[in-house]
Amino acid sequence: MMFQPYHSPSPHGPHPLFTSGLELADLVVTSDLLHRSWAAISNLYGDGSYCDSRRTEPTAASPFCVRYKAYQQPNYTIIAFVSSSSLTNHHEQAGRLVLSPTLQQNHPLFEFLCTKHNLSFSLNKEAITIFISLFDELSLLHHQFGNSTPLIITGHSLGGSIAALFTLWMLENIPSSTINRRLCITFGSPLIGDNGLQRAILNCSWNSNFLHVVSNHDIIPRLFISPQSHLTASSASQAIGYKPFGTFLMCSQSGYACFDDPETVMQLMATMGSESEGWQIVNDVDYGEILEYLKGRVFCRGVSEFRESTHALQAGIFLQLEAIGVYKTQNRQQNIDYNTLMAVMEKRERANYLKHKGSVTDPSKKLHAIKINMAQLEWYTKVSKALGVGYYDSYKRKQFQRDMDVVKYKNNLTNYWKDMVREAERKPHKQGVSFRTTRWLYGGTNYRRLVEPLDIADYYKIQGQKEYKTQGRSHHYILLERWQEDERAARNQNAKTRNMASTSLTEDSCFWAHVEEAIILSKLLKIGEEVSPAEKESSRENLRKFETYVMDLIKNYAVSTEIFLEQSSFMQWWRDYEIVIEPSYSSGLTDFMKNHRYRQYA
Repeated sequence: MMFQPYHSPSPHGPHPLFTSGLELADLVVTSDLLHRSWAAISNLYGDGSYCDSRRTEPTAASPFCVRYKAYQQPNYTIIAFVSSSSLTNHHEQAGRLVLSPTLQQNHPLFEFLCTKHNLSFSLNKEAITIFISLFDELSLLHHQFGNSTPLIITGHSLGGSIAALFTLWMLENIPSSTINRRLCITFGSPLIGDNGLQRAILNCSWNSNFLHVVSNHDIIPRLFISPQSHLTASSASQAIGYKPFGTFLMCSQSGYACFDDPETVMQLMATMGSESEGWQIVNDVDYGEILEYLKGRVFCRGVSEFRESTHALQAGIFLQLEAIGVYKTQNRQQNIDYNTLMAVMEKRERANYLKHKGSVTDPSKKLHAIKINMAQLEWYTKVSKALGVGYYDSYKRKQFQRDMDVVKYKNNLTNYWKDMVREAERKPHKQGVSFRTTRWLYGGTNYRRLVEPLDIADYYKIQGQKEYKTQGRSHHYILLERWQEDERAARNQNAKTRNMASTSLTEDSCFWAHVEEAIILSKLLKIGEEVSPAEKESSRENLRKFETYVMDLIKNYAVSTEIFLEQSSFMQWWRDYEIVIEPSYSSGLTDFMKNHRYRQYA
C-alpha cells in the first residue's frame, strides 16, 4: 500500500544510476487508489449528499471549516477530509481566507516525534488547531478502523493537511505489522511542518506512507515555499520554514512524475508554477479532471533529443522535468536556468544514493537492486519508440549494440522473477490479497508486460515456431498473470473493467504472440492455391477473432501506441492482411485502420 520511489544504482562497479520517478508515477496513476480517493473527496464536497459527515465550525482561533467522512468498502476503508473554505496567497483579494504561515513548536499530541537526535519540530498552527478540535471524534474513528482494515486517508487542500496529521497520529498508535496498510493521499495540500517534522518522519521510516498529488496550476501547495528555494540545493537546505515529506506526484499538461527528495520537491514546486503552460494557475483546481486527463499520457516526447552517449540518470531527469511541464528554456521571470536545475537534481540523486547505499536491510533489498535492469529496459522502450521502431521490433531485429545489451537486462530480470515466483508458490495463500502483496504483484505485472514481449520475439525468430501461448510460454508468466487476475477479482473488479487510458506498455503481455500468429495466417492466405479451402477458411476465422481481440484492446485503451508505428510487426501484418481480404469486407478493425483513426489513438 505504500508508494516508494527508488533511485536505482548498480551495486557493482562504476555503472550508471537511474531515476525511476516516471515508472512509479505510471504505477500510481494507473492504480485505482487516486481515483477512489478523489471520488470520496468529491462525494464529501457534494452539498447535502452525506448528512452524517462530521465537521468543525469556524472559530476565532481558526476561520476554516473542515468536514470528514469514512467510506467503508468490503476490502478497505477511505477516510476523506475537505475544507469548505478557500485558501489563497493573494492577500489583496477581498473575501478570501488566508491560511496563516505560523508554525507552532512541539505540540504535545505529537511529542512522540521527538528523539535525542531530533529534539524539536513545528506544525502549522491553524492545521493543528483544527485537528485538536476534531480530536475526540477522530479518536473514535481510530478506534473503529485502527487495526483491522487497509486504510486510505485522503484530503484536499487544507483537508489534506488534516489527513496528514491524522495519519501521523495513527501511525504512532497502531502495531508495526499494520503500518504498511496505511496510506495518506493528499490533493493540492499545503505543507504542514518544518525540517524537524521532515526528519522525524524519515527517522520513523514513514515517508512512503504519504503520497501528495500536486498540479502545476495549484498555488495552495506553494503557499509556504521560500521564494529562493528553487535556485540551488544549498539555498533550499538553508531556507527557514516549511519542508515537504513523502512522495510527490507532480502533474502538468505534459504529464506526471514522482519525486521523493525533499529539496528537489522544493525546487520543482517553485519551478512548476512559473513554468506552467496552457492553463491558468488558480487556487481551485479540479483534481478529478486532472486525473482523467493524465490517464492517456505516455512518456515518449523528447527522447529523440538524446545522443547515445547521454547517461541514463541525466536522461531520466530530463524526462521527469518534461513530464511535469518544465522545459529546456530560460525562465526570465523566475531567473531559472534549466541546466542549473538539471545539475542540482543530478547532484541530489547521487548524494541520496551515496547516503543510502547499503542501508536497506529488509527483504525488499533485492527487489530494489534488480530495478536497475527495469530502468534500463524502460529507457530502451523510450529510445526505440522515439526512433520510430518500437522496442519489440527493435529487439527482434537486433541491429544495434543497445539491442544486444537488452539481452543481459532481460535475463537478469527473468532469473529474479522466476526465483520470486517459485518462492511465492511455496507459501500458503490466504483468502484475498493484502496491499503488501498487491505492491509485489504490481512489480511482477510491470516486469511481465515489459519483458515477455522480448521472449516472444526470440521465440518467433526461430523458423517454424508457432503457438507461443501453449507451447513456448514460461510457467512463471502464467502464474504472474493468474495472480494479477485473482488480485483484481479480490477487489471486486471485473477483468474487463479498466482505466480508460493508453499506456506505455500493452496490457496483454502476449499481444505480440497474437500478432505473430496473425502474420503466419495472413501469409497462408497470400500463397493461394497451395493452401486447401479448409485451411483458408480456418485462417480467415482465426484472423477475424484476432481482429476482435485487437479492437477490444483499442477500445479499452489497453494497447501501446507503438503498435501503430510504420515499422512495427503489427503494421506489417495489416499491410499483408489488407491485400488478402475482399474489397467489400468490413469490420471494426478494418474500418479503424483504413480510415487512419489509429493516428489519433493516444
